Amino acid sequence: MINNKQVLSEDWTVVFLGFLLIITALLGILIPTPSFAWESQIDLVEKVFSSNNLLKLAQVFAFTYVIAIFAARLLGKSIKATAQGFPIVFVLTSFALILAGNAFLKNWNLEAVIFSLTIGLLLSNFFTLPGWVTESLSTELFVKIGLILLGTSVIFGDILKAGSLGLIQALVVVVSVWYFAFWVSKKLGVDEEFAIMISSAVSICGVSAAIATAGAIKGDSKKLSYVISVVLITAIPMIIFLPFIANALGLSQAVTGAWLGGTIDTTGAVIASGTMVGEEALKISTIVKFSQNVLLGFAAFAISIYWTVTNNQSATAKEAKPTVSVIWERFPKFVLGFIAASLLFSFVVPAETIDSVKGGFKSLQGLWFALAFTSIGLETKFSDLFSKEGKKPLYAFLIAQLFNVFVTLAVAYVLFN
Repeated sequence: MINNKQVLSEDWTVVFLGFLLIITALLGILIPTPSFAWESQIDLVEKVFSSNNLLKLAQVFAFTYVIAIFAARLLGKSIKATAQGFPIVFVLTSFALILAGNAFLKNWNLEAVIFSLTIGLLLSNFFTLPGWVTESLSTELFVKIGLILLGTSVIFGDILKAGSLGLIQALVVVVSVWYFAFWVSKKLGVDEEFAIMISSAVSICGVSAAIATAGAIKGDSKKLSYVISVVLITAIPMIIFLPFIANALGLSQAVTGAWLGGTIDTTGAVIASGTMVGEEALKISTIVKFSQNVLLGFAAFAISIYWTVTNNQSATAKEAKPTVSVIWERFPKFVLGFIAASLLFSFVVPAETIDSVKGGFKSLQGLWFALAFTSIGLETKFSDLFSKEGKKPLYAFLIAQLFNVFVTLAVAYVLFN
């Protein structure tokens, strides 16, 4: 099969397409946001599978389909394989989004990416997929487009709104937990790439941090799947038990909220757990978690610089000194797109415009991430996901999370008591 000549590198393609999506929305061409939320079979039929909602889903498909084919052209990949394979990936991902939209499953913090990954894994491990399906997969492209859109939600003004105490706790917890998690991972013999993903997931904001870090260091998608699976699974008992432990310890709602917000790894899980405690706990936990979330861009940038300077394994790179030109050549350019999107929405785009487009961006960001994890599942074997990596990364994550629980409790007690 004859491929096209590559026009842009993957990172610059992502920056170009990400900003194409952003500019399109800012010009008033809003992408429809289909609903996937349902509680009963009646909801499923009348809301999710209504003609109006299916039309919105079809419009989103058409939009992302054009982007995927355009990306294939820029990257020199097979347009025919992409044209044939992307619709299958989109349908599987839509099914995952519908499953994740169920109210019962949502209460258990089971996010769309875990369903996307599971569906892809089941198909790739129990069926033989045509070559054109696997050839059409563009995991890193999908992840990085999602990350560019994530940048639109990191607003610098919101950092100030989060409050000084929330920011102080976030800084102390993120830095201390990140370095402890990295140290434990290395002590257990976990490779550095895996260790960085684990450290970011435990210390910052779970799934988003793991995805951003993997993109920044061009990490192995199988390792990323492993980390995200552990994040989502461990969040479930934490949602349930931490509020009861806080009550048993006689902690105030403010301290409990700060503890939950700094310990539990995903925003949805923090909100669920904070709601179990009370209104004040919910407010404080959300502020603290948001304070950690806004540090994601800074962390991704710092990790990119570190990895760029220290971990390029080519013979040329090993001989070259880390000059500015060498660093620029190795640096993942999509991180600049993430930062540029954040700066644009922080200082240029009016607040009322942000309010009108942020829902669509969040939905589209989630879709690109889900498409990526469907693709990861379709190209991964169970043996790659588990036996190859062993139990050491799991032990490292659990030890780091336990450290996170105690350190965050101490910091929250000092700052919010």
